[in-house]
Amino acid sequence: MRLRTRDRPLEGRTVVVTGAARGLGAALARAFDARGARVALLGLEAEGLREVAACLNHESACWEVDVTDDATMAETARQVRARFGPVSLVVANAGVAEGGPFTDSDSQVWRRVIEVNLVGSAATARCFLPDLLDTHGYYLQVASLAAMGTSPLMSAYCASKAGVESFAHALRAELAHRGVAVGIAYINWTDTDMIGGTDARTVVSELRAHMPAPARKVYPADHVADRLATAAERRKASVYVPGWLRAVQPVRALLPPVVTHIARTELARLDATQPLEATGLLGAGGRADERYRHAP
Repeated sequence: MRLRTRDRPLEGRTVVVTGAARGLGAALARAFDARGARVALLGLEAEGLREVAACLNHESACWEVDVTDDATMAETARQVRARFGPVSLVVANAGVAEGGPFTDSDSQVWRRVIEVNLVGSAATARCFLPDLLDTHGYYLQVASLAAMGTSPLMSAYCASKAGVESFAHALRAELAHRGVAVGIAYINWTDTDMIGGTDARTVVSELRAHMPAPARKVYPADHVADRLATAAERRKASVYVPGWLRAVQPVRALLPPVVTHIARTELARLDATQPLEATGLLGAGGRADERYRHAP
């Protein structure tokens, strides 16, 4: 095996990426593969995982697993360790989203967003932390601009991303003296299937339309993944894509009243013209989650 260098710190290391069958997760798998890592791909869609793995140049393997299933995740971690040895880097990327008024939301769909995004991240960390402690590794939590602000009609997603941010902060403080680094990735709109069809969804398209112009821009998944992989190489405490999101941190306390002021007018206007309906889980990933949970 080629020796790692400062220029290629992940070469020969084992990296775990959840939600790796499509979108940002698949792009992350490619980004880490390009840096010489062995990649363990976790997700719900076995065929999609195999297709991603087949495109990688270095050793990889995939596991079909629900990140909210503690027992199956623990067994998956055991299998990854048996296949590749101890894991050096874990990216908690798996996530789903839904939109619409909270008062009309399906309680099970709302709960599922919290379970996948927050509980699933905690289950991922719990199962792979023994490896990260052995390797003095790095855990990267994928969060969102939604963790710093708030958005009407996206209550479950905002709550889940605020939750994973707090979870990652707590985990960082808890593990610092044991040599494990914890990072948080704050990302904005990324070109994945989760938002690919949002223009057809009144709820989400209206949400984007009332953001400032820079905040409406959609970034390619490979661009976001490359930035996150570089941050992982450097064991960064935080990474912002796009970079201007960093400027939101000092003023984040001002966002909720501003959003409320705008929403008071705009939601009243929308309610008067057409009903705002719940979207259900968004994108192909959301549909895959529904199929997986309801399979006989």
